[in-house]
Amino acid sequence: MSESAKLALAELTTMGVGGVPAEMHEAHSREELIELSLQTWKAGEDWLLLGGGSNIVAADELEELHVIRVRSLGIESDNHPEKPVWPTKQIWRVQAGESWDGLVAKTVEAGLAGLEAMSGIPGSVGAAPVQNIGAYGQEVAETIVRVEFLDYQTRELHILENSDLDFGYRDSAIKRGRQGVITWVEFQLENHGGLSKPTESTQVAQALGLQLAGQAPLAEIRDVVLRLRAAKGMLYDPQDQDSWSCGSFFTNPIVSHSFARTLPSEAPRWETEADDGLTVKLSAAWLIENSGFTKGFQIAGSKAAISSKHALAITNRGGASAQEVVQLASLVQAQVMNRFGINLVPEPNLIGF
Repeated sequence: MSESAKLALAELTTMGVGGVPAEMHEAHSREELIELSLQTWKAGEDWLLLGGGSNIVAADELEELHVIRVRSLGIESDNHPEKPVWPTKQIWRVQAGESWDGLVAKTVEAGLAGLEAMSGIPGSVGAAPVQNIGAYGQEVAETIVRVEFLDYQTRELHILENSDLDFGYRDSAIKRGRQGVITWVEFQLENHGGLSKPTESTQVAQALGLQLAGQAPLAEIRDVVLRLRAAKGMLYDPQDQDSWSCGSFFTNPIVSHSFARTLPSEAPRWETEADDGLTVKLSAAWLIENSGFTKGFQIAGSKAAISSKHALAITNRGGASAQEVVQLASLVQAQVMNRFGINLVPEPNLIGF
């Protein structure tokens, strides 16, 4: 466990905004992560758990914030030597500080399916269940078996099974308010002879010449997804200002059939499942562009802009403040509400606002 230099969160986040916190500690193991979390909570301080920094917009002033950087590494597999090589299913336990895309690359190299369509998503493994990250027809909830969770309220360690996490679209019980720290995540991966899971993304299927639900070599799925993300500025690249972002800034809204019928017929929509009767998913990017915003839009004098490659991303064009990012997001929300009566919900966490 170590204390980091006084770094601004602008240096540790993909959006590139955020002030200098009161202090910052690094946890390099599960045990350090538990110890440091308990110490911080006991002191009653305002705290932030920081992984890859890809899903937060941190305020410009953070003098009261205490940051715990999760740097714990380690991957364990249940494929023991006495077992047959490449069982049909395999459990991997992954420490919270591992890179998400690094993990995906390792599963593809090992010939195991389940995460391949989520290639290129930035961030750390411990954050993945909180957001229920997903892309191109896959969600992490489909592969998670359980997590170890240090509960903020009870100060106790719990093993939370998949059903305990109450996953939803870009959502989980933890995101909805069950505060605490994930120390490791267990994934159930599948062996399909080096092939992917059935492809559920039209974009990926078309790029590979597949029918929906077709399969392809894992490495081909990964390569296509990385290319698609890069073309949209959704693959972080220090040389590409369109990728200085949190990825998708808003979630795709889910509405009722009756509401969806009030929208223009050309508005993209997809059937989904929900218990609350909201069963039509809409394209937030389409709503933004059809509310009067063009790709590359900037408020005069601001250094925050809508990506020139994808209307769903808000980007830092170099030297933007957190306030400028939030101001642009608020303008987008207001115009989409005025035009379509839909409230776009931010996907990243807003810290210190």
